[in-house]
Amino acid sequence: MYKGDNRPAFRGLDEKRYNTIATLTTPCYVIDEARLVENGRILDRVRKESGAKILLAQKAFSNYDLYPVIEPYLDGTEASGLYEARLGSEEMGYKECHVFCGAYREDEFEELLKYADHIVFNSPSQLKMFGARAKVAGKSIGLRVNPELSTQGEGEIYDPCASKSRLGTTISQWEMYMTDELINMLDGIHFHTLCEQNSDALVQTVAEVKKKFGKYMHKLSWVNFGGGHHITRDDYDIDTLCKCIRDVADTYKVQVYLEPGEAVALNAGYLVTQVLDMVENDGTIAILDMSPACHTPDVIEMPYRPPLMNGYDADDKAYTYRFGGPTCLAGDVLGDYSFDESLSVGDKLVLGDMAIYSTCKNNTFNGMKLPDIYKLAEDGSTELVVEFGYEDFKYRLGGRKC
Repeated sequence: MYKGDNRPAFRGLDEKRYNTIATLTTPCYVIDEARLVENGRILDRVRKESGAKILLAQKAFSNYDLYPVIEPYLDGTEASGLYEARLGSEEMGYKECHVFCGAYREDEFEELLKYADHIVFNSPSQLKMFGARAKVAGKSIGLRVNPELSTQGEGEIYDPCASKSRLGTTISQWEMYMTDELINMLDGIHFHTLCEQNSDALVQTVAEVKKKFGKYMHKLSWVNFGGGHHITRDDYDIDTLCKCIRDVADTYKVQVYLEPGEAVALNAGYLVTQVLDMVENDGTIAILDMSPACHTPDVIEMPYRPPLMNGYDADDKAYTYRFGGPTCLAGDVLGDYSFDESLSVGDKLVLGDMAIYSTCKNNTFNGMKLPDIYKLAEDGSTELVVEFGYEDFKYRLGGRKC
């Protein structure tokens, strides 16, 4: 999940590549194959230097047509439920498929067992309910723990260690409900406490996990450090990450897993849009053919202001504009940007870092058309991956005819 102060500046497009994607019908997403490869190589370095296995957290990036590009650098996928587990199992070849869910459904669990290799439970009661069946099916079993150490500062909505968090088993809950039978069922533990953070936050978290759960970890075969590691960010301290991984692996004789989502596709996507109109109201407002509420919902949920090619902070340059979408939602606003030159109706704009939490979270509010998705190949050519139309809006709401 994004926090605006960590969000990188616009990266990734030279004039030639911009001219290529600027010819596409807008709005559209463009996923940059070269950037995926660049990120993959960084993740592969971590695998080789630390011995960790790295999984794609599909909640952030699930454009499976691009899985063949990133598959060589990953050990599998992480899923948050049945459909993501099936997607990872079917589209990432014969790689590992790990699943964590806040609570599993009885009417889906048998099907889930077809796809998952590792199943992580959120509570002792869920472990008691489903663990034995998963074990008989040959699955590796884990429990998510909550070390109760917040390292994020602000942003409680994205803090799994916040007060009254529903995510993970605290040490008091463990000691109250984890019987010897349940403990012996475990192959590993999982913790996910970070959000767009550097490895210093992980060091603090691991120390707390060891303090509270270390006496149980010697009998395990794996420990999953979860996601939120911004490994492919320019200032990320990879050496400290690898040292932390090796320390846990050597101390407890376990396989360490990481499951980043953003790091896999950071800076690897763009959203191309154009100006439809200009209106005046205490400043100039440019109405775009993309909707922040529909096409980049994290902009409003966080909120944050995404990087924009050739765009600057408001009032830094001669011409400042507020960008908004065409929907009826008053708050459908992207943010304020300034430019060296004035904008006109029909001008194309390119938002950066749009491969993550955009295509997998977008929606069709107000009947907005979903942006088509293109691949930008390493040679600079573009290929249409999928296009959307009226049916994609209509048949979400009922009456689909087979």
